[in-house]
Amino acid sequence: MHPDLPHDVRRTSRRFPLTPAAHKHSAPGSLLPGRQQRGFGLVAAMFLIIVVAGAIAAMWRMSVTQTATNNLSLQQSRAYQAARAGIEWGISSALAGNCSLVNPSFTPGGFAEQFRVDVSCEETEGSTALPEEGVSTVTFFSITSAAEYASPGTPDYAYRRLNAVVEKDD
Repeated sequence: MHPDLPHDVRRTSRRFPLTPAAHKHSAPGSLLPGRQQRGFGLVAAMFLIIVVAGAIAAMWRMSVTQTATNNLSLQQSRAYQAARAGIEWGISSALAGNCSLVNPSFTPGGFAEQFRVDVSCEETEGSTALPEEGVSTVTFFSITSAAEYASPGTPDYAYRRLNAVVEKDD
């Protein structure tokens, strides 16, 4: 031991005793003599901030996706109901004998003029006779209704097409 070292340093059992200057600047519990542990709290705080920010960004993205999915589902349901209204209108017109007049496009009243509905009707006369029921001919009406919202390629585009076959006994 060096006689120049303070008395408390001489009693340490360290393999490499600290110089007085290093002893003054070393942190308690330091792994390396003469080195201070600074900045670990900053690294941990930065890590925590990054993880929390990532979680917030992921939740925000899921929220945006969920909202878009709900809006599209609502538009698809409305398109289905508009197409169904077109089918019912086509059936009513066909059974009234106006199948040739069913081919226009129209906008159902309850949809705030957001949907365009195209309805078509084709009449086919069958040769099937059912004498036991007093039916000589059966007329078939094939009705197609297509409802469309917005234009293809837009994010809120919705399209539904329904078909129905109705028979009328003569």
